[in-house]
Amino acid sequence: MFVFDPYSPEMDSNPFPAYETLREQYPCMWSEQARMWILSRYDDIANAVQDWQTYSSAKGNMMDELPGRTGFTLGSTDPPRHDRLRALIMGAFTKKSLEYLAEPARKLARQTIDEFAPKRTFDFVTDFSSRVTVGTLFLMMGLPDEDHTTVRRRVLLMIQSDKATRQKGPEHIEAFQTLVDYVRGQVAKRRLAPKDDLITKLIESEIDGDRLAENEIVMTSMTLIMAGVESLSSFMSMMALNMHDFPDARRKVIANPELMAPAIEESLRYNTSAQRFRRVLMRDVELHGQRMRAGDFVCLCYGSGNRDPRKFPNPDVYDVERRPQGHLGFGGGKHLCLGTAMARLVTETAMREFFARIPEYGLTIDKLNWTSSTTFRSPTSLPFAIQ
Repeated sequence: MFVFDPYSPEMDSNPFPAYETLREQYPCMWSEQARMWILSRYDDIANAVQDWQTYSSAKGNMMDELPGRTGFTLGSTDPPRHDRLRALIMGAFTKKSLEYLAEPARKLARQTIDEFAPKRTFDFVTDFSSRVTVGTLFLMMGLPDEDHTTVRRRVLLMIQSDKATRQKGPEHIEAFQTLVDYVRGQVAKRRLAPKDDLITKLIESEIDGDRLAENEIVMTSMTLIMAGVESLSSFMSMMALNMHDFPDARRKVIANPELMAPAIEESLRYNTSAQRFRRVLMRDVELHGQRMRAGDFVCLCYGSGNRDPRKFPNPDVYDVERRPQGHLGFGGGKHLCLGTAMARLVTETAMREFFARIPEYGLTIDKLNWTSSTTFRSPTSLPFAIQ
């Protein structure tokens, strides 16, 4: 009997064979291991992310939720509260307001490459992607440079789950709560001495006299840190891995820089780090012969929907000329990721610099290690040798 277990090491390293089985044989399946329904086909997931009245985020959107997040972040609220939060937050995330990050990201990319290139071997995750993305994020949020390592370590710990207990463990919750305290302290400092940074903009944001509450500012800042440290860094690392595994695609992009933007979209489709998010049903739903009940949790497998051949022909091929419209790499509907502009800007800027200096590279190990997470998927390291 087929079992879908998001806590298994196989789901961390290679979930795609299981996704194919789900899509073709069990498109709406109850997973006893996850204690929720699993949706794996593109159309079902796309419909669910649009229908927030049925598939609610109000009880949290992570497969294993952290205490204190629900109700205070964009990903864990529904309209009208979600729309209020988004309106107050989104001004800082327009493409125009983020253009100033391009040059610092470019500078960080060049500096890091200068450091590891002479050695001829490097870890793309720790030596490049995390340094560029966390450095850019810290600049945007006005966080101290010396806190990079500590903040990143806590984020990587809090997104993990304990495979034995099948939930967040004490160490994961402690990492989250410690980071909350850190952010709360940063917010207090901005109230005393405002700066030209995102935290200050969140504090000052106002629409018709309405402002973000303290917990909303803290949890929004927390979400942005988590997204920048984990999702953006992991996405850039996944793109480097895709380009390694498909060298012809890499050489196409290097030969024709105009393909960088569609290559980013194809990477988001082919290997998104945001693999699985949950919803809770607000009413009974019948789908593919199954009856899901109000109050049941539902897992939306974005990573599976992005490989659904009904939507994307030859989905297991990484094609930088595909231009995949409607991919789920940033979610969708009301909960489309707010940081899409930043993610695209920083990734394109950094990867252009990387390929200009390092057009050929190869893995130095046969088997990668993957983050233990039910929601996200990313390699813990990518040891490369420059060729």
